[in-house]
Amino acid sequence: MDLTLAFSLMGGLGMFLYGMKLMSDSLANVAGAKLRNILEKMTKNTFIGMIVGMIFTAIVQSSSATTVLVVSFVNAGLMNLYQATGIIMGANIGTTITGQLIAFNLSDIAPLFVLAGVIMLMSSKKPNIQKIGEVILGFGILFVGLSSMSAAMSTLKDSPVIVNALSTLTNPLIAIFIGFAITAVLQSSSATVGIVILLASQGLLQFNICFYIILGCNMDRVYLL
Repeated sequence: MDLTLAFSLMGGLGMFLYGMKLMSDSLANVAGAKLRNILEKMTKNTFIGMIVGMIFTAIVQSSSATTVLVVSFVNAGLMNLYQATGIIMGANIGTTITGQLIAFNLSDIAPLFVLAGVIMLMSSKKPNIQKIGEVILGFGILFVGLSSMSAAMSTLKDSPVIVNALSTLTNPLIAIFIGFAITAVLQSSSATVGIVILLASQGLLQFNICFYIILGCNMDRVYLL
């Protein structure tokens, strides 16, 4: 792997992570307070709690943020462990929204989102409009970074060392550890899932081994908390 390819991968990953953080932080600022009130009140029924947790996580794009919030509620005595279980279950379902967005492959129109977000930020002085602009800008940057990573990874198929290393990854325990380690470094299970989707789409990872890597990502949530 030459330096140009490495820089392209790192730059794409940096934009992907920044876009995800900008989008999730902006969404939390726009609707975070209201969602916290809903999360606190609508948890008497486990099924409803699961739906609330799923919606909350889909909006803030972070199951870890939802889980941390629920843990703080339990510690404060605002909800019991039974109520928290449903929300955390919903959070793990809601976090798949990020993976689904990546699977839609919106990279071709990502620059339009970046442009729209920048226009909203620069042309309006209203805080709510600016926050929504940040959400749209973050969404666009996320997919621009994803496109950069995808382009760089497509060239990895020409490297026999990389292809052999990934094709020989058949041990489930090693795959789980890899998912755990990458998520510990990136501090984002969604980012790791995005990388796995890109590698699988390029034919660099076997489909069945992806499940174990993603399992490692979700095990790592305990570390992130």
